[in-house]
Amino acid sequence: MTTTTKTTTRLDVPKTYKLFIGGAFPRSESGRVTEVRDGEGRFVANVAKASRKDAREAVRAARKAQPGWAGATAYNRGQVLYRVAEVLEGRKAQFVDELQRTEGLSAARARAQVEEAIDLWVWHAGWTDKIAQVAGSANPVAGPYFNISVPEPTGVVAIVAPQSQGLLGLTSVVAPALVMGNAVVVIPAASSPLVAISLAEVLATSDLPGGVVNVLTGDPAELAPWLASHADVNALDLTGAGDLDWVALEVAAADTLKRVIRPEPGIAPETPQRILALTETKTVWHTKSRM
Repeated sequence: MTTTTKTTTRLDVPKTYKLFIGGAFPRSESGRVTEVRDGEGRFVANVAKASRKDAREAVRAARKAQPGWAGATAYNRGQVLYRVAEVLEGRKAQFVDELQRTEGLSAARARAQVEEAIDLWVWHAGWTDKIAQVAGSANPVAGPYFNISVPEPTGVVAIVAPQSQGLLGLTSVVAPALVMGNAVVVIPAASSPLVAISLAEVLATSDLPGGVVNVLTGDPAELAPWLASHADVNALDLTGAGDLDWVALEVAAADTLKRVIRPEPGIAPETPQRILALTETKTVWHTKSRM
């Protein structure tokens, strides 16, 4: 009796990289995708290409989530940001692989970038309950009053992430915005969309409330003008705007009195200046009681 052994070839299950809006991972409403290929031209994955409507939904989700995030204690926000670093550490190999495939980095350079990004999340986690002491003050006044200035979050921040160093560049603009309690709509580097959505998966499993960070993969030139002109966006960070039409974006932002942040060469990611750039100062008066 002859026994025939059947040999089957297993097909890989390719990952579909979707958007990250309101804590969920929807496809683009337009149905568009962008092919991502490695340095040798081989297909890696399809990534959703966000549209104007997706940007609007992301802003809506951010606006809904922002008050709750800002209302959390500074200690709690620090715990969440530290949890991001913990989860990212556990998925280090995945990010190293994605950076190698999409940015053509060596294993050593990709690992160094991931580790630097992890350290940056830890660094910002430590600032959540300290930045108020640095930015706040008790002001001398000519009268029987207490006059106190305290920092507060700006609100909803639209960000064009740096177009290089995909994971580190994204972390360098998103983490500072979260420290004080802002919500974020970010356009990641068009050349590194995989690590952006993988980071979104990390955020989704790190106790960060849905909608606090929203990731729109796609063309910054297509999405940035709509975010700049959106009336429910409070600040526009153009750190990664590169060759975009800065004047047009600033004019669009000026219609709704947005704060606009331009890239400032020489300012390292590990500096309170990046955190303070997205805060407002509230000053309160209180009469001194007479004994």
